[in-house]
Amino acid sequence: MLTACNEAPAPTPAEPQPSVQGQSLRFPEGHPQLALLRVATARPGQSIAVELPAKLVWNEERTQRIYPAFAGRVTDIRADVGQRVPAGAVLAQLASPDFAAVQADTAKALADAQLTHKALLRQRELHEAGVVARKDLEQAEADDARTRAEVARTQARTRLYGSGAAVNQRLALTAGLGGVVVERNINPGQELRPEQYGPGAPVLFVITDPTSLWVQIDARESEVGTLLPGASFALMVPAYPGQVFEGQVTASADAIDPATRTIKVRGVVANPDRRLKAEMLATAHFERTLGAGVVVPAQSVMLRGGGHVVYVQTKPGVFEAREVELGYQGPQEVVVSRGLEVGDQVVAENVLLLARLMADIQSETSAAPVAPEAGASSAASGGKAESK
Repeated sequence: MLTACNEAPAPTPAEPQPSVQGQSLRFPEGHPQLALLRVATARPGQSIAVELPAKLVWNEERTQRIYPAFAGRVTDIRADVGQRVPAGAVLAQLASPDFAAVQADTAKALADAQLTHKALLRQRELHEAGVVARKDLEQAEADDARTRAEVARTQARTRLYGSGAAVNQRLALTAGLGGVVVERNINPGQELRPEQYGPGAPVLFVITDPTSLWVQIDARESEVGTLLPGASFALMVPAYPGQVFEGQVTASADAIDPATRTIKVRGVVANPDRRLKAEMLATAHFERTLGAGVVVPAQSVMLRGGGHVVYVQTKPGVFEAREVELGYQGPQEVVVSRGLEVGDQVVAENVLLLARLMADIQSETSAAPVAPEAGASSAASGGKAESK
């Protein structure tokens, strides 16, 4: 009973809510949602940062992949991963009957050449003595020239893969250029067949100069005019946060990939300390010069219907939706060609929250019943009384 006699506590006044006036959304002063709406200043569109995905690969101008030229069995391996080898160094030795047949051809050509040369000397002596005719001497000279050409051909072939002085079946896998062995897919006693090493098959050795790497960049169609040969870019690698590696564009493809709608761009980056590794993922940063327009963060722009909308803070706590036209759209920044001015304060965070709140308030306002005016209700009641 004593509790019932106490006075009821005063009702807590309702917190002021945002309101919509035309295309503007007004927040009361000190509203907690204002802290969630970070704004950014639209700046002149002189330049814009462009970020593109990239990948590091071996510099193919300084890389050699070793394949077996003949079938054979591995008898000796003289190089391993990480070892630096000079040009001409023997990486492995194979016992190859197929290469022995090539060596035998060279030996046969040498024997034939010696025989025809002796026959030529004999025919020349007989011709000088008047025993044989001129045509017999010419035939001997032709046979000698033919056998010498065959010797040159066979010796060049055996010299390309090893020594041709004897038939020993020893096929040498040699380095065509100096560098570091970065890949090895060969074991002692392994049987090798040239037909096993087609496209996509692992190579026996990969030798390269790791102090220079290629950068494969996937560029959008809009970046065709920016990524020209000679253009510089900054390379960021997740393995080394905060460090920047300087690169340069060397080539650009003439066709667009139909699957990804990107253009393959190739660059080169110096790697003197060999910290960068092939197959690393990276991000290439470019500075693109722009014309007229203003630059705003990409998250400030919303797609509404068939156009784009930006929310601008016209006064503290007052936000207005503006339709804009985009001149360039990147992953981090966009260029607005119409609808904004330099210095406009645009909402850069929680834009979706602001748009949703504005739409909810507009729908509640349109769905609320309209209360009849006092004069109209009294007139209606008076009319009913008279009719009665």
